[in-house]
Amino acid sequence: MRAETLQRRQAMLDYDTAMRTQFGCICGVDEAGRGPLAGDVYAAAVILDEGHGITGLDDSKKLSGKRRDALFAEIQQKARAWCIATASVEEIERLNILQAAMLAMQRALEGLSQEPSYVLVDGNRYPETSLPGEPVIGGDACSASIAAASVLAKVARDRYMLTQAELYPQYGFEKHKGYGTAAHRAALRQYGACPIHRPSFLKKIL
Repeated sequence: MRAETLQRRQAMLDYDTAMRTQFGCICGVDEAGRGPLAGDVYAAAVILDEGHGITGLDDSKKLSGKRRDALFAEIQQKARAWCIATASVEEIERLNILQAAMLAMQRALEGLSQEPSYVLVDGNRYPETSLPGEPVIGGDACSASIAAASVLAKVARDRYMLTQAELYPQYGFEKHKGYGTAAHRAALRQYGACPIHRPSFLKKIL
């Protein structure tokens, strides 16, 4: 493994240690699925102990699918608390995608079995919650707790899209997970939209 990767992952652990020293029990929150043309948006909240023993935590986008799957199970086993939540396509259309993502994050926080002292949310927005915390731009690359949440949200959403691929095989959801690839756009022009497509995202395609 490259030295810079090891250094970055250690820095993520050190970041969380510093936040625990300042605030006590911290929780990382991240979402998956803001950009796709189809499917629900997912969010996860994760509370890790200082000595959680999960090695290789990283931004989910920097990990292979196989590694994400392994970490998904390990995080659920070793985290002090975790929750995965969603906002539906209907809610995305009614609220807009940003507010729907915030709603999914809020639900993930509300679903935790333990209330954290402080919440770290990936990005530049903070969901509506009474819990103290802050948004962290690029948080999935600087906090191990946020990285753990990014893995749970990403893997859970990818698995959901695999189930949707079985229902709507003509779109290739198992390959692109609903993102606007050339193949997905071509399928949309050929078959039209299905019930899990986000109509407001399709205006320039259909």
